[in-house]
Amino acid sequence: MDEEDQLIQPQDQSCWATLPDVCLRRVFWWLGDRDRSRAALVCRKWNQTMYSADLWRYRTITFSGRPSRVHASEFESALWYVKKFGRYLEHLEIKFLNPYNAVLTKKFQVTMRGLLSCLGKSNNRLKSFSIQHLELDRLVWRNSIRSSFMKSLSFFLKKMGKHLNYLSLKGARLTTEQGCHILNALSYLRNGSTVTELNIEDYFSHHLAVYSSPQFNKTMATFRSLVSLTLNYNCISDELLENLCDNNPGTLRTMNIKCHIHDPHGQVIWGMSWARLARHATSLKVNFFFERVMKYEHLARILLQEIPIRSISLRSCYFSDPDWSMRPTLTDLLPTFRHTLQKLTFEFNNNHESLDEELHLLILSCRKLFYFKIWAFLDVKFVERILKSREEGQCALRTLKVRIYTNRYETNEEDRTLREIYRKYRKLIDSELNYFVIAYPMM
Repeated sequence: MDEEDQLIQPQDQSCWATLPDVCLRRVFWWLGDRDRSRAALVCRKWNQTMYSADLWRYRTITFSGRPSRVHASEFESALWYVKKFGRYLEHLEIKFLNPYNAVLTKKFQVTMRGLLSCLGKSNNRLKSFSIQHLELDRLVWRNSIRSSFMKSLSFFLKKMGKHLNYLSLKGARLTTEQGCHILNALSYLRNGSTVTELNIEDYFSHHLAVYSSPQFNKTMATFRSLVSLTLNYNCISDELLENLCDNNPGTLRTMNIKCHIHDPHGQVIWGMSWARLARHATSLKVNFFFERVMKYEHLARILLQEIPIRSISLRSCYFSDPDWSMRPTLTDLLPTFRHTLQKLTFEFNNNHESLDEELHLLILSCRKLFYFKIWAFLDVKFVERILKSREEGQCALRTLKVRIYTNRYETNEEDRTLREIYRKYRKLIDSELNYFVIAYPMM
């Protein structure tokens, strides 16, 4: 009888000693790194559980962008984790939160060089990689630091590109040349990239007319298996749509397109280009997200009737323009997509015009619309009209989220009316709707 058996007799063992492995792994799954390390010291079985591959498949590594003693060990612990458990990783997300100065960006760059190098040597199962909001065009990223980081990232993608299914570089803010160089690394020494989901929203710096770059269109032609593509409208061109049609017709299902007021968005796209893509990619659904692009003439040039649009988000934040009117968009443009629209999100300052009737008619015309969210100046009775239509089966809404702007500090009257509306339609709301409605003073 060895020493371990002498120390722990069967009758002295707790229920934890006989806990099935699958249950023990589930317990470990809920523990943080420090608690896992401590638990691994309990016995040999728990130590072996600590190294179960399924405990380390998903990882989010967050680096604070502010100098702090509390966050001082983030960089060292990230390297420790990758060296110890990096070979098990399948999904990795890295966040660098608003770096404060060049010292921190340099520390991040050095850490990432070691982290990516170690991961590239030990891991052959990484499927998902996300590193977002780096904002590499900020002054805190000195040229030498930015170049070194991009070199490490490019080398990593060359090695891991054959494994990756999902890549998000959202918010990197690179030049066209830099951005294409990084993306080309995914197809290094291969005929094309195997990435199926690509997020390059805000990947290029603001004000860049990426759509006119032959280099970008050539880079996008290397993607042959795209299922989901997220990007800015300043990347959209007839050439890009033609590439997607030729290289991804049987796979492409979702396009998420962001259009920001500071991004070039005046390019002309032929409706026939969209029609051809929709004809070949029969499952394609397009989602548009507009940030302060609100004028009818601009929207009408972008939202062509040939596009299979699933959702539209129009946000102007709190900016107000008395010469601007939302009415033509609601009555003439959006009803064009009434057969395909499923989600609508509005956030605008319409203090100068009432739109309750137009919004109600739009909801009724979109028979597939199941999600409706709006922040605007509305009459409280607008909510009751929507609920009444839903109760009578005139619309298919399952989610209703409304923030009713008012020009008064006090919203007692609106709150009282909303409570009455809720009581009247409580059965419908509680059983069939994801419902959130408030009155909000817009002062």
